[in-house]
Amino acid sequence: MFVVAGMTDQAEAIDALASFRQQFYRCLTARADALFELTEALLCTDGPVKTLVGLSLAPEHRRGHGALYDALNHGRIQVEALRRQLAETPLPRGCGRPPGSRGGRLPVAAPGREL
Repeated sequence: MFVVAGMTDQAEAIDALASFRQQFYRCLTARADALFELTEALLCTDGPVKTLVGLSLAPEHRRGHGALYDALNHGRIQVEALRRQLAETPLPRGCGRPPGSRGGRLPVAAPGREL
């Protein structure tokens, strides 16, 4: 579980995430719903995204692939507002430990083993 620095419980972290999502949505000025779903699909898809059409098949993207291309071609984002929101958002910490608590190295599984 990821926690945000200074958050005392799960409900507070969920409220912070909901607030971030609302603020992010406000940064989308044209084709907002389609861009929001596209962002959710991108963040929730397991593994790398290889094609846009494949991304449109993610459960979080409830529209057809035509809407995906329309959102990318005609959607608009208030970049400065999004940049400001990202700068003001606290960074998450993994499992209650500060970043780099494993000596600054990422865990690597041995061949044939999972983490």
